[in-house]
Amino acid sequence: MQIDSFLITMLLTLKVALITTFVLFIIAIPLAYFLAFNKSKITPVLETIVSMPLVLPPSVLGFYLLIAFSPQSFLGKFLLETFNLKLVFSFEGLIVGSVIFSLPFMVNPIQAGFSTLPKSLFEAALTLGKNRIRILYAVLLPNISRSLLVGIVVTFAHTIGEFGVVMMIGGNIEGVTRVASIAIYDEVESLNYALAHQYALTLFAVTFLILLLTFYLNKRGAK
Repeated sequence: MQIDSFLITMLLTLKVALITTFVLFIIAIPLAYFLAFNKSKITPVLETIVSMPLVLPPSVLGFYLLIAFSPQSFLGKFLLETFNLKLVFSFEGLIVGSVIFSLPFMVNPIQAGFSTLPKSLFEAALTLGKNRIRILYAVLLPNISRSLLVGIVVTFAHTIGEFGVVMMIGGNIEGVTRVASIAIYDEVESLNYALAHQYALTLFAVTFLILLLTFYLNKRGAK
């Protein structure tokens, strides 16, 4: 019984991390591109909003997401009545909360990568008649592959260890929202340290191996 529960929880944790990382990768590329190359007055405001999860306590963010997506709120009621989408204490809500909380971990490395590229690279591509979208995907992204890798790895590793936000918006429903970080807290509260250790050691091993592989690939790429 415990083994089945452990596998369900770990698979759910990896599923949340994979989906969150994929969604953020799609969102972060155009957003990081805009922040890196656009110098309008709105840019500092957007940078502040993107980076807020880095300094904002997870419980604060999770609380406001819980309020915003509650069926009693305007947004939550609209989503439920229009799309039959309930984000509170659901897998979908877990993904939305994870995407918002992990946003800077994907955007910031990619933005930094764009910022290090020489302007001459972009200008040379323009003179060859390429449009901006083609320049982004055919010229700029291949030149910041390390930044993309860092964003993907850090986002994935950060997501599998989330606690405050996912606890507030997702709760502790086995097979639906009970990810490994919540399971660790739950087992410790129940004084079941053996199972808590199993969850913790698995997360430790996964993140260690991911980071080790990333550093190895970066060193190989630098040669």
